Amino acid sequence: TMWIFGGRSAPGDPSETCVGRIVAWMIAQQILNGLITGSVYALFALGFTLVFSVNRVLNLAHGAVFMSAALLSYYLVMIGTPFVIAAAVATVVAGGISMVVEFVALRRLRRFSPHVMEFAALVTTLGADIVLVSLAHKLTAAQTVRFPFGTFPNQFFFLFGLRISLLQIIIVLSVACMLSFLVFYLYRTSAGLRLRAVASSDRASLLLGINPNAVYPQTFFISGIMAGIAGVLI
Repeated sequence: TMWIFGGRSAPGDPSETCVGRIVAWMIAQQILNGLITGSVYALFALGFTLVFSVNRVLNLAHGAVFMSAALLSYYLVMIGTPFVIAAAVATVVAGGISMVVEFVALRRLRRFSPHVMEFAALVTTLGADIVLVSLAHKLTAAQTVRFPFGTFPNQFFFLFGLRISLLQIIIVLSVACMLSFLVFYLYRTSAGLRLRAVASSDRASLLLGINPNAVYPQTFFISGIMAGIAGVLI
């Protein structure tokens, strides 16, 4: 540590300990902030991965679904809708948009060979992404929009000396609840069993009496909900 006028502090100087504690606190605070923000992006990525593992395609419109939920919740809040209701509606609508993407951009492609479908799906989902982004540009006039100040209570708490906001607590709880629901859905329900069977092999699932075309929309709906939650929270 340097003094203001360039002199070095003496060994064992209390200022050294004080600065060390401040630096350690700042690092711990940024790690906490990064983990909370990263959990939202992990939820977004999990939805993207879920579609890929079941459908074997890259859904390039996933980011547009993420954006659509954030934008819809913003406009609902602007017309006086409570934030919780706006977030719930936007999340469900995001799931619906994701299902529409599956129906319009991917369903007709499944009659082709897997190699052809993989390439074609990149083009069609990218097209769906461009359409959604263009609509958002028209609605917002390509301007950045933010929730009004005070939309969510600006409260802070301290945990082991680290500051955490009420919004961050809600983010962690929301992500934890969604992940718990997903694990329960995949491993404790018949619908989840069918989804895992299709993810393993769609042809083998047909022999077992499972219709993959009925499973694909469910996958996109769940993926869209994840993107919607991430979009609203971030």
